[in-house]
Amino acid sequence: NYVADTLDLKKDILFNTTVSSCRFINEKDLWEIKIEGGSCLFAKWLITAVGCLSTANVPDIPGLSSFKGQWYHTGKWPHEGVDFAGLKVGQIGTGSTGIQAAPEIAKSCQNLTVFQRTPNYSIPARNTAWDETYATWVRDHYDELKGLVQSTPNGHPFRISNNLTMEVSDTEREDMFEAAWKKGGLRFRGVFHDLLTSKTANDAAASFIKSKILQIVDDPDTADILTNIDHPYAAKRPPIDTEYFEVFNKDHVMLVDLKADPIAEITSDGIRLQSGKHHELDVIVFATGYDAMTGPLLNLNITTPETSLKTYWDNGPTNYLGLAIPGFPNLFTITGPGSPSVLSNMPVSIEQHVDWITECLRHCIKVGCKTIEADQQAAQRWTDHVREVADATLLPTVKHSWYLGANIPGKPRVFMPYAG
Repeated sequence: NYVADTLDLKKDILFNTTVSSCRFINEKDLWEIKIEGGSCLFAKWLITAVGCLSTANVPDIPGLSSFKGQWYHTGKWPHEGVDFAGLKVGQIGTGSTGIQAAPEIAKSCQNLTVFQRTPNYSIPARNTAWDETYATWVRDHYDELKGLVQSTPNGHPFRISNNLTMEVSDTEREDMFEAAWKKGGLRFRGVFHDLLTSKTANDAAASFIKSKILQIVDDPDTADILTNIDHPYAAKRPPIDTEYFEVFNKDHVMLVDLKADPIAEITSDGIRLQSGKHHELDVIVFATGYDAMTGPLLNLNITTPETSLKTYWDNGPTNYLGLAIPGFPNLFTITGPGSPSVLSNMPVSIEQHVDWITECLRHCIKVGCKTIEADQQAAQRWTDHVREVADATLLPTVKHSWYLGANIPGKPRVFMPYAG
């Protein structure tokens, strides 16, 4: 609100508005943007700023419509919040959001049952209270910090070490992991240069994190379920947490291993597993992620007279630099497929794309350009490059990762972000 008011932006924003379709009209070189409710807008340039993780994925579990309690998806959380006091809560999902949600839900509910299909690594966030001294330091060093985030591969305000994992002694490696664990946050994956390119190096990091989980969790059976991880560290989105593993030491929190006993159905008052065991619940929280990267764009129903984006991306997204799509004139996709996006510090990537699009539009207006679009061959070369770079890492080895669209039935299995 401060930014919108200071820059007087609200007069140019349509609030509580849903776009139902975007159609390019060749004869007019304009985009026709239809709004739910019947109104229509026309624009010369169409810029999508719909986010990479904004289309919630609610899994198709039999019986959900019969559930008499309340259910929520973490990506569509009520603005007024949810009161869990005295309620039996089931949480499905243990990815980045689930790992952050469980400790908060556990603070007020009667009991919490976490349904885990895929165990995950997580590093302590080490969040601290707001410190005015630190804020002053950031303001004083703003230019330096901005230059740093713009010069690092992931856009973070720290540099990834040049050290190789197995070129230090066992003791030194353990000490470096320990120091990174104590510091917390995303820096852990930058403690060595080769964690995502060497399986041996990654195994060392994974082993360290698993040892920490085993130390934290009191119940050996629960600890075994939490550490039965089937993928390399950070090859899926690497979560950070505040007392996630500690929450399973609470008497009112239970972990259910869906690999051993999958969900059969949702009933009127809970969740039944394939073994027949029934968990009675008042509330179900779906922390089940999103139709990532392509989902928000496809939901706009983008078409031209020749094709639709859904048809063009039928075998996976082809995009130039994550910014422009062949055959779709005057369309720009901020942090679209083929850009670093979800592998990076998103605000930095967004700013880079906004700056590029701004300069492009200024040039087009200056020279009187009516339309601009990506060249098909250039886009294909870039898309091939995106996949070649990913194949040089451990990232595509996780076949159930949403980086490849594997969480959405029928979605093409293609590695979407740029890992260069």
